[in-house]
Amino acid sequence: MRSMKIDRSVFFLFVILAVLIGAAVILVFAMRNNPVRDALSGDQLLKVLVVLEDEGVPLSTNLIAYYPGTKRAAMFDIPGETGLIIKSLGRVDRIDAVYVENGMNAYRQEIEKLTGIEIPFSISFNLDQFSRLTDLLSGLSVFIPTEIDLMDGDTRVLLPSGAVTLDGDKIRTYVTYLDELDQEGENAARKQRSILAFFRALNDNAEVAFSKDVFPVLYRNMETNLRQETLKQLLQDLYSIDAERLIPQRITGSLRDVDGKQLLFPFYDGQLLKDIIRQTLGGLASEDAAAQERIYAIEILNGTDKQGLAQRTSELYQSFGYDVIRVGNAETSDYTDTLVIDRIGNEHVAKIIAQIIQCEAIRSTLPEENSTDLYGTEAIVDYTIILGKDFNGRYVLSQ
Repeated sequence: MRSMKIDRSVFFLFVILAVLIGAAVILVFAMRNNPVRDALSGDQLLKVLVVLEDEGVPLSTNLIAYYPGTKRAAMFDIPGETGLIIKSLGRVDRIDAVYVENGMNAYRQEIEKLTGIEIPFSISFNLDQFSRLTDLLSGLSVFIPTEIDLMDGDTRVLLPSGAVTLDGDKIRTYVTYLDELDQEGENAARKQRSILAFFRALNDNAEVAFSKDVFPVLYRNMETNLRQETLKQLLQDLYSIDAERLIPQRITGSLRDVDGKQLLFPFYDGQLLKDIIRQTLGGLASEDAAAQERIYAIEILNGTDKQGLAQRTSELYQSFGYDVIRVGNAETSDYTDTLVIDRIGNEHVAKIIAQIIQCEAIRSTLPEENSTDLYGTEAIVDYTIILGKDFNGRYVLSQ
């Protein structure tokens, strides 16, 4: 009898212990960090790497940064042909070779080194998955300026013009077709527009897309380093991106042949890219939205006798997302000091433009009312930069 009581006591002790352990486990899981929630509560930028791939090879790689406080976002295209010394592969190669050989996590880490920022989140989908996601969201809406009717290899490509909604098969065509008449960067821009259209479609179909029945299906058509509920929260934040105010940017550099491959090496050994990203991300959190409300038109004039200085500087400003609409020579080649002329009376933007080359000299010159001078209008020039002898090709040297 005594033995029975002891056995019962031991049994109840084990039951109590099991309940306590179970409660502790549940508490640990409940208190586990949610990186998206932590970012939002800490008023931080959300940074995510989005990759669209086909048969294990990236077709489009984009770094998206979103600041919930202002609902502003930035998007940077990372071309697959970007060339660099890849230590993990032990050679100079295309950056997308890291994805092909070592997978998404190693690829994300390599892009972190390239951009100089931490990218905690990643999402990828292949063409089949992206096509299925498109159909699940009732199509993606994109704007096609002119009707597309061409032969891409043996395949005829037909896409209507205007604001159109493309189904899964059509979106596959839209992101993969090649047109010899495309302007530089247009192919990459189509893929960027498709990814933005995906986020917009999530917003338009939020009630269905994030339901308990449908979201698990969406989740299965993506590869990510996030758990299902965490990804759900991330996407619910990203679909608030104002795509109309977002200006997609891409890496610029010089093309060189390396071992039979044409690689794009970022200007200034990649430091320019880091500067661009740092300045852009800093602007997302700024309460002053002026610098990102539209693309500003810039004129760059060479005030020295250095050949090609204005043209090279125009490439620098284009990298920062500005529209350089005129490059030429100043009225004299004897400018000692570099000067930024503000023609629209926006001192804040003038300072940002000047800071890119560390220029301190800024002058405001507004067009007179009823004047035939078209400076200061969006159709012509908002800011003029006159390069002086104190400019070394990247920065204005302090005296």
